[in-house]
Amino acid sequence: MRGHDWINSTLPDELIVEILCRLDSKSSRDACSLVCKRWLRLERLSRESLRIGASGSPNALVKLLARRFPNVRNVFIDERLSVPLPVQFRGRLTEYALESEFYSENGETGSEDNGTQSFCLSDAGLTAVGEGFSKIETLSLIWCSNITNVGLRSITEHCKSLKALDLQGCYIGDQGIAAVGEFCKQLEDLNLRFCEGLTDSGLVSLVVGCAKTLKSLGVAACAKITDKSLEAVGSHCTSLEMLSLDSEFIRDKGVLAVAQGCPLLQTLKLQCVNVSDEALQGVGNSCLSLEILALYSFQIFTDKSLCAIGKGCKRLKSLTLNDCNFLSDKGLEAVAVGCSGLTHLEVNGCHNIGTFGLESIGRSCTQLSELALLYCQRIGNYALCEIGKGCKFLQALHLVDCASIGDDAICSIASGCKNLKKLHIRRCYEVGNKGIVAVGENCKFLADLSLRFCDRVGDEALIAIGQGCSLRHLNVSGCHHIGDAGIIAIARGCPQLSYLDVSVLQNLGDMAMAELGEGCPLLKDVVLSHCRQITDVGLSYLVSKCTLLETCHMVYCPGITTAGVATVITSCAYIKKVLVEKWKVSPRTKRRAGSIISYLCVDL
Repeated sequence: MRGHDWINSTLPDELIVEILCRLDSKSSRDACSLVCKRWLRLERLSRESLRIGASGSPNALVKLLARRFPNVRNVFIDERLSVPLPVQFRGRLTEYALESEFYSENGETGSEDNGTQSFCLSDAGLTAVGEGFSKIETLSLIWCSNITNVGLRSITEHCKSLKALDLQGCYIGDQGIAAVGEFCKQLEDLNLRFCEGLTDSGLVSLVVGCAKTLKSLGVAACAKITDKSLEAVGSHCTSLEMLSLDSEFIRDKGVLAVAQGCPLLQTLKLQCVNVSDEALQGVGNSCLSLEILALYSFQIFTDKSLCAIGKGCKRLKSLTLNDCNFLSDKGLEAVAVGCSGLTHLEVNGCHNIGTFGLESIGRSCTQLSELALLYCQRIGNYALCEIGKGCKFLQALHLVDCASIGDDAICSIASGCKNLKKLHIRRCYEVGNKGIVAVGENCKFLADLSLRFCDRVGDEALIAIGQGCSLRHLNVSGCHHIGDAGIIAIARGCPQLSYLDVSVLQNLGDMAMAELGEGCPLLKDVVLSHCRQITDVGLSYLVSKCTLLETCHMVYCPGITTAGVATVITSCAYIKKVLVEKWKVSPRTKRRAGSIISYLCVDL
């Protein structure tokens, strides 16, 4: 601008803040904040979300961040994020350095350091959150084990506009939960998974206090929660839209109370081994707005339940059946006929569901967009042939350990579902080149392909994929017949590739690595483990061209030495994680890499 700052002299603060809010990446916002002091101040005002590791003196960190970012509305504190103890607490460190040590906007604070002393967020830190972030609407306290009822009550007194609260893994008791119900009258979303200190008394108090606004409730592994709590939910929470339950102490009575008292229920996820057909029939009769139903590990309910769901829940769009051993084709057929708008279906380990049930889905559910079949030994080729004929909008297909599904099924999917974008196949040993070649020839929008341990897939299949598809994600781990020719075809045909897993490919060598470096400059994540023919030479070609590389796994690669590991560390400016044997890392590389390297310890 030839010495004239037209932007700062012309644009008001409000407009610059609006522009900063529209930047879609952290790096862009960070770069803008370094332009001048005004932009740094405005960028801080525009931030709405913080993620903090609840270790490394988080109490002091919370106070600092509250001063720097007054308009934050969403705070996520996770005990699992490790943060090093800053020098501030061993001597003196400037406030700016403390912030740099801990903070990452819209990302995570922290890094790995096994020798770091850790501290947990306490009630004092939680009080600081409430006092510092007065506009907070979303608060997540995952596995913050040192928080007690005192701290929770303190923050609820300060943050009365709280709308979403996640207390997963917090040992909170009835007094703390009752305080949430007393003060947070706008609460809509509450997660109480693994809150082992909670009983019916506390949850009932919360339900009564937040009855008018509560829309989503998750309860899991709370051994002292019984049907009494669910009866209170059914009696008071008429606006409830989502309920997730995982408990062996909940029975039909509690689920029926929710079904009958919450007419707006749209999502129901149940893992309750003592719930039977009576409860699910009640759901089918009463929850007419239900759109998402997930049933896990049900041992005593039968096709009667799915028949009731198919008859009553006409709006159902997503169905997950996991380890439901007494369900058969009859129940799935009832859902297919009654819920023709189904878009997502997952069948996992339901050993009595076979080909006929999936045929019904193919004939009736023409809007199906995602199908997952896991450990379904009785589902054969003809089932997917019907899916290919009837489900033209299918975009994602997941197959795991389906021994009766082979090339004919994949060919039918390829010819009928030309909008397919994601195909994941694992340990389906009847799938070979023929089926994957058909995918390459017909599914031009395919971007995500995973063929893990499919022994019959070889170079011919990947050559067709490289010629017909522009992949972004490829996993061919354990496909022993794939070698340089197949990966070279991918490198030449898929310039947008960002993720690649070629682990356990014994015939893959340096030639493929060189081609990947030339053809896939956007590659960010690569897994080379157990590739015995790749050497430092091929690795050097790869990293010299793939300048955006962030993660590299290369364990059990005998051709990669200490020099190769050093090349990765020095050549990749954005590298975040390298997985390698400890003995391959020189002291100099270790000093330079710091926490970037994760070690696989191998006894020599």
